[in-house]
Amino acid sequence: MLFVPGGLMGTLACMNDPDVQAFLKSRAPHSRFITSVCTDSLVLAAAGLLQGYKATSHWSVVNLLPLMGAIESHERVVQDRNRITGEGVTAGLDFGLLLAAQLRGQAAAEHIQLIIQYAPQPPFHHGDPSEISESQMAIERSHRTWMDGKTLQAAQTAARHLNL
Repeated sequence: MLFVPGGLMGTLACMNDPDVQAFLKSRAPHSRFITSVCTDSLVLAAAGLLQGYKATSHWSVVNLLPLMGAIESHERVVQDRNRITGEGVTAGLDFGLLLAAQLRGQAAAEHIQLIIQYAPQPPFHHGDPSEISESQMAIERSHRTWMDGKTLQAAQTAARHLNL
């Protein structure tokens, strides 16, 4: 399995690092699953590993996936053939359970879910852009101007390298 975890500063570094990109491209043909959680679906996309695949990412960057040939999805976890991507940090738990079911069966995944007592009941409903107002979303975006600009630049550079 090839797994790339999230974290936007690391994502930017990996998107712009030719050695990381070469490593991912070299490992992908030997991987049963090619996966990522949170922003690092951008790293897979920058390596050309999501071209023609449906994928998701953190809400702040999911719109950049099509620049690099991926099919944008706003689902919490997306599996398209042997590519599995998850939205943000907490989607990593859902992602992990899905992957456990793929590798060891549903009963094993259900056992894990019970062992970690994963039964989410968030105290607020503010965890997805669809749950907040446009004005609240504008405020959230305003705090991300620099980071979103850097991420867009990295995605555009990757798209040029992929001849897209």
